[in-house]
Amino acid sequence: MVQFKDKTLLITGGGTGIGEAIAYQFAQRGTNVILTGLGEEQLTKVEERCRQYGVKAWHREVNLEDPASIDALIEYVDSLGLKPDFFVLNAGISQRALTLDCDISMDRKLMEINYFGGVYLVKKYREHLKTAKVHIAVTTSISGLFGFPLRSAYCASKHALFGFYESLELEYPNIKVTFLIPGRIRTEISKSALLASGEKFAKMDPGQANGMDVTKCAKVALKAIAREKHKKLIGGKELLMAYFYKYTPWLFYILARKVSAH
Repeated sequence: MVQFKDKTLLITGGGTGIGEAIAYQFAQRGTNVILTGLGEEQLTKVEERCRQYGVKAWHREVNLEDPASIDALIEYVDSLGLKPDFFVLNAGISQRALTLDCDISMDRKLMEINYFGGVYLVKKYREHLKTAKVHIAVTTSISGLFGFPLRSAYCASKHALFGFYESLELEYPNIKVTFLIPGRIRTEISKSALLASGEKFAKMDPGQANGMDVTKCAKVALKAIAREKHKKLIGGKELLMAYFYKYTPWLFYILARKVSAH
């Protein structure tokens, strides 16, 4: 079983949603927490709550589209004399737009935030990761297992995570990777999802609103990390789509065209 007490976690997207809930779960188990994300006020709030569990906590605003912002984060963490034992790469942005209505700039933006930002962060820690015993949890999505309407760039970015981090784990026996694969979780991710115009969707999907409670999601995630699971599907009946895709693809294609993408 993985030991959490007195270890250090670095989490991206730790100020809201699944990331916030996962940060609390780590803190409750005695892990010191380095929170990153956007929104100083929200990050401060999460940091203060983590400290209420008796651990040390810090925060830093980071823009994953900007390598210089990631460099500044690492300099800050180094200044604290810390090297992460756990990484939770959770930050991400979604999409609600038809593929051919989107300019290529949207595809690039989602890849920078959902994929390249985390990859850049990991590679900046290359010397640490080559020798230390490290556990990396990667928040992907059920949409990273197949294509889905109005999500082309999002799906592509989430697919890419599997290829990179699975390769990393196979190359380095000291690195353990857990893929967290949520379906519909009750967070506000749909509100920040991008329309073809580049504007925010700015409303809650009904499916999202009726999704799994985010604290329950985080508890399932921590259990998977503790048991060093390779992949963990998290959610409700929407997870059936993953099994349809794998075992009865003809049924998946019928349903995927009919299921509400909102």
